[in-house]
Amino acid sequence: MSPAMRPRPIRFLVSVLLLVLVALPARAQLRGVEHVLVIGCDGMGSLSFTPTNAPVMHRLMREGAYTLRARGVLPTVSSPNWASMIMGAGPAQHGITSNEWMTNRFEIPPLECGPEGMFPTIFGVLKAQRPKARIVCIHDWDGFGRLFERSSAEVIQWVKGSPNTTEAAIAVIKERKPTFTFVHFDDVDHAGHSFNWKSPTFYKAVDLVDGLIGDLLKALQDAGIADKALVLVTADHGGVGTKHGGNTIEELEIPWIVYGPGVARGTVITEPVNTYDTAATLAWVFGIKPPAVWIGKPVRSAFTRH
Repeated sequence: MSPAMRPRPIRFLVSVLLLVLVALPARAQLRGVEHVLVIGCDGMGSLSFTPTNAPVMHRLMREGAYTLRARGVLPTVSSPNWASMIMGAGPAQHGITSNEWMTNRFEIPPLECGPEGMFPTIFGVLKAQRPKARIVCIHDWDGFGRLFERSSAEVIQWVKGSPNTTEAAIAVIKERKPTFTFVHFDDVDHAGHSFNWKSPTFYKAVDLVDGLIGDLLKALQDAGIADKALVLVTADHGGVGTKHGGNTIEELEIPWIVYGPGVARGTVITEPVNTYDTAATLAWVFGIKPPAVWIGKPVRSAFTRH
C-alpha cells in the first residue's frame, strides 16, 4: 500500500510518534548517569601524588579509572589549560595563550566565536543542546569565571579559599542537584608558589584538597544522587620550584581520574589523554554533539561501554 493510500488513523499515529521522539530530552551516553561533577585542582600536577598521601583520590583511582600521565597544554599556566579542558581544543584553536586573555584582548583570534564572544565550551554546548540542564560553577580562582559562557549556568559563585568553596558547592549540590557541576580549587597552587611544589607544605595542601573532595562525594550521597553521578578529578598544571609556565614534564603532566556509573573499575588508562579530551569525554557522557572545532576525543577506554 502506498503512503497516499495508508489509512488516516495510522498516518496520524505515525506523525504523533515522530513528534514525541523529537521532543524527548537527550539522554546520557552512559546508562545511569544523570549528574556529572568535575573537580579541578589548580596546580595539582601528577607530582602531587605519593604512594601514601591523598587517600580519597587513591580510592577513586582503585575503584574508577585513571592516569597520572595526562597532559596539559603549553604554556603551562592556568588560563590556557583551564580553557583547553572545558573548550575541547588547544590554544591554537581557542586563542587563550596567557592569564591576561580577555574576550576583547588577545593575541590569537579563536577559530570560532560562539555566545558571549568566546570559543564554545562544554558549559555552552550542554546548555544549547539540553536547555533544561542545571549547570553550576563554584570557583576558588576568580579568573576561572571568565573562561565560559556565563549565561549557560544558573549558579556561578567565586568563593575564596578551597574550604569555603567546598562549603558553597555542598549547599548548591544538596539544594539543586545539578546536571553538571564544576568545582575549582586553588589552594594547592598557592602552596606551590609559596613553599615549592615538592615541599611538605605543598603535600599538606594536596591532602587538604583530598579531604574536601571527600566532602563533595559525601554531599552527593546526602543529596541522594551519588549512584547516578559521574565524578572526574583533574588539574591544569604542575610546577617546578615555586613556579610554573615552563616546558618540563613536572609542569605538564596532570592526573585524570574518573569514577561512577559506567566506569571501568580498577582501570589504569593507557591511551594518551590530553586535557582537551575532558570536554569531549563530557560531551560523550552527556550524549551531546561536540562542535566541529573541538580537537579532543572521548577517553572511551575509561568506560565499560566504548
